[in-house]
Amino acid sequence: MNTTPPLLIALILLFTVPAEAGQFTDQQRRSPRFRTAQAHHRDTVEQAFREAGAAWPPRVMFRGFKREGRFEIWGAPSQGTRWVLVDTVPICAASGVLGPKRREGDLQVPEGFYRLDRFNPRSQFHLSLGIDYPNAVDRAHKLTQQPLGGDIFIHGGCATIGCLPLEDRPMERVYLAAVAARDAGQRRIPVHLFPCRFGTSACESELLAVGLSEPALAIRWAELRAGHGVFEVTGRPPRVRPLRNGHYRIRPRGQ
Repeated sequence: MNTTPPLLIALILLFTVPAEAGQFTDQQRRSPRFRTAQAHHRDTVEQAFREAGAAWPPRVMFRGFKREGRFEIWGAPSQGTRWVLVDTVPICAASGVLGPKRREGDLQVPEGFYRLDRFNPRSQFHLSLGIDYPNAVDRAHKLTQQPLGGDIFIHGGCATIGCLPLEDRPMERVYLAAVAARDAGQRRIPVHLFPCRFGTSACESELLAVGLSEPALAIRWAELRAGHGVFEVTGRPPRVRPLRNGHYRIRPRGQ
């Protein structure tokens, strides 16, 4: 959601303090909710990665598609270079329309290239993973003096005013995958949020219709399309840097 109750701030900080690889799971296990999720799904999550051909312990990337209501878990391969799709989870509720989040309270789900910045095993919404919205691109496109908002989470439950709810059981699997990656040393876990699945007729028709009335959106979507395309072609998450000029610097891995 778009706000975090003050009483939860200390708890969130407790579970997001930096840790060396191999220690992060121990920190998370201070939460009974995490221990229960781990007991139920640890073997299932590992098996899903291995059956997909992904490495374990994992490196992960998440992608969300707003129009289609789908959230994807990708893993680095156990062999080769192309990352593999491990699981697809329905986004069970949505708010807002196609287009980026522009201000606090607009009910929009952000669109852009983000990273996880918080792990909260004591969320109001079961378990939650925070993303680093607003980034430099979001701040550069700020239209008014109103705050941009924040506290955008991938979380359990099935209610939203701008987040990505996955329901509790699927969220446990997503959370465990992210913790395993963090515990194995992955400091930066990408979260790519797109208005829709580029290249499909339904997506392209809707983007064209909206872009004709809002040309600025068409320009922003072109950059998201570029980053999406790099991943589709190379099979590896691109290097993405949000710039203060309101654009993303997008490069394939290895450049």
